[in-house]
Amino acid sequence: MSHGLLWVPFTLAAAFAQVLRNAAQSRLTGRIGTVGGTQVRFVYGLPFAAILLAIYLAVTSQQLPAIPAETLAWAVVGSVTQIVATALMLVVMTKRDFGVAYAYIKTEPVTVALLGLVLIGDRLSWLGWVAVVIVTIGVVLASLRVGDKAAKLTEWKPLVVGVASGALFGLSAICFRASIDLVPQGGFMLRSLTMLVVSLAIQSATLAIWFVTKDASGFFGSLREWRLSVVAGALGAIASAGWFISFSLTLAANVRTLALIEMPVVAVLSRYVSGRWLTAREWVGFVLITVGVALLMLAHAA
Repeated sequence: MSHGLLWVPFTLAAAFAQVLRNAAQSRLTGRIGTVGGTQVRFVYGLPFAAILLAIYLAVTSQQLPAIPAETLAWAVVGSVTQIVATALMLVVMTKRDFGVAYAYIKTEPVTVALLGLVLIGDRLSWLGWVAVVIVTIGVVLASLRVGDKAAKLTEWKPLVVGVASGALFGLSAICFRASIDLVPQGGFMLRSLTMLVVSLAIQSATLAIWFVTKDASGFFGSLREWRLSVVAGALGAIASAGWFISFSLTLAANVRTLALIEMPVVAVLSRYVSGRWLTAREWVGFVLITVGVALLMLAHAA
């Protein structure tokens, strides 16, 4: 059964929740370090995801679906690659060349489209590819800071770190979509929420191993800042639920491309609060993002 554009509101809700989660994580990072601020997305998000699944099962009187080995394998790969991608992104955030590297990270829609085609046979229409390319160019332009020269785009360090992070985020999206599709029973909501809980459980277990064998200070720091950690975890679970549900309804490339519409909105709001208005390059970038998203909607409706 076709669900039309049902994926659109779920994607927009996920993007909005992610913006709020990032803000909460940013505050936590300043208080308890990058590892502590990052792990709340997974460790504190897991209970809320489990609650969402339990509520859905209670309301619909459905049973948990079976999870074949192949499904679990896709979830493991997606979970681990997302953790690594997040770690690389945090490395970028500590560097002075953040703007350039962030531009490469946000080329993720191109990676998602290519990996989706190669790994699971997801095929964008020609207009969808045009939309992805236009949005990506817009993101690169909007991400560069004042003073960033065109030559900086060819510097290998931000290029490698940014592209690697974006590629791994793209791979994780494809893996999660594949895992949802391979769940043999249930509608899109049940399959999505089930694999969300499974994936967060895998990620929480992976981080628990890190805390036990390496350094647990980040986790104990989040316990001290439990109020903000709980808020970040809840927002993370809501955002992830939106992503997973959207992945079950359409191509991952569509989801990750539409999600970038958050950039112009957040930028305009932050500039309004800070008093510094957008540069000409940022305006061009955001216009391209908006045009690309409009083309994506047109491609999906065609």
